[in-house]
Amino acid sequence: MKGSKKVARTQDKAMKSSRRGFCKNTALLTAGMVLPTMEMGAMVNVLNDKKLKIAVVGCGGRGTGAANQALKADDNVELVAMADAFKDRLDGSYANLEKAYAGTNKVNVKDKHKYVGFDGYKKAIDQADVVILATPPGFRPHHFEYAVNNGKHVFMEKPLATDVPGIRKVLEMAKVAKEKKLNVVVGLQRHYQNNYLAIAERIKAGDAGKIVSGQVYWNSAGVWVRERTPGQTEMEYQMRNWYYFNWLCGDHILEQHIHNIDVANWFLGEYPVSAQGMGGREVRNGKDHGEIFDHHFVEFTYPSGAVISSQCRHQPGTWSKVGEVFQGTKGLVDMKDAGRASIVDFEGNTIFEHRGKNDPNPYQVEHDKLFASIRNKGVISDTENGAKSTMSAILGRMATYTGKVVTWEEAMKSEELLVPAEMDWNSTPPTLPDANGNYPVPVPGKA
Repeated sequence: MKGSKKVARTQDKAMKSSRRGFCKNTALLTAGMVLPTMEMGAMVNVLNDKKLKIAVVGCGGRGTGAANQALKADDNVELVAMADAFKDRLDGSYANLEKAYAGTNKVNVKDKHKYVGFDGYKKAIDQADVVILATPPGFRPHHFEYAVNNGKHVFMEKPLATDVPGIRKVLEMAKVAKEKKLNVVVGLQRHYQNNYLAIAERIKAGDAGKIVSGQVYWNSAGVWVRERTPGQTEMEYQMRNWYYFNWLCGDHILEQHIHNIDVANWFLGEYPVSAQGMGGREVRNGKDHGEIFDHHFVEFTYPSGAVISSQCRHQPGTWSKVGEVFQGTKGLVDMKDAGRASIVDFEGNTIFEHRGKNDPNPYQVEHDKLFASIRNKGVISDTENGAKSTMSAILGRMATYTGKVVTWEEAMKSEELLVPAEMDWNSTPPTLPDANGNYPVPVPGKA
């Protein structure tokens, strides 16, 4: 037990609030090295001690990580069902979770409740009280619709859709979830992170004055590429490489940069009315990079008149920054790394500072809050904001792909459907390569 506790303490220390910290922990879990903390800070309401059954839909790194956090969040929970398009991914996730929670009776997924394929999500959701939705985001609207219609509490990763029809579906189901008093937590974890919560309160109190501008960033070297293998169908190739196809991912402005755009929306207390910008493919432009851009720059204009400059880039060897800076009429807001944040006036005097050295891991807090709310018959409703921040990123993508000013109002009328309602392994993907293996890439002015 001493060894287990030491590993657990090491994990907790490593899993601070940065996304990189989270990813390192997920990598450990995938390798079967993460052990659950036995002192889990249980949030069980003694008046409501029903065992909560969990299903995870999407068993990649994020789904496995979210399942781990859900199992830590409450003493009386059990993972009972799993679903994924690929058997190898499901089996690997289950093996790692089973090893991590050996002896706890928390992982109990029978073979008949391991569902593989496009439609397995329905059967997995049917087994559970709480559902984790962590597939590529193109599938999120349909999975969320099924979960809500069947009365399930939900944790779902961002973004919530890849096209506008999907956004409209999610917003429709948000109303149904509220009517049914279902808890829905969305993986925009900065809303559960102490430095962001502290700054949001100080902005609300007027410490920075009125926010008039800002700069938000997700500039990094990029993500994985999975090579095409002999005999692989086009559908399997795209599903394995979902990040590079808009019907599955929505481009990295949506899949990653949504976090920073969401913070701008949150701190301003509103959503953009229009966007204009530019983007393209300079470095990540091969056949194995699908159809998405490797850089976007967007100016979002808000109802208050504030303008937020948005940058995201996947180019190795360039300046890296993931974070947000805002200018108010009384001072400057700087969201720093390592859980720190500050508001400084124009003479350089510190108005407010948050040091996050011992702050809890926000990825864990999301699940702690979710299960505590379920136990106490509360209602957390993250869906509407999650959908509108997703829509903000889609608005930015529309602006960079077309090179035009796009308004929120006209964007919300879009009928462009990237994700077909019904798909299976015999379906033709919505995007196909040409005879040379190149995928169609949006061209500003022509898109």
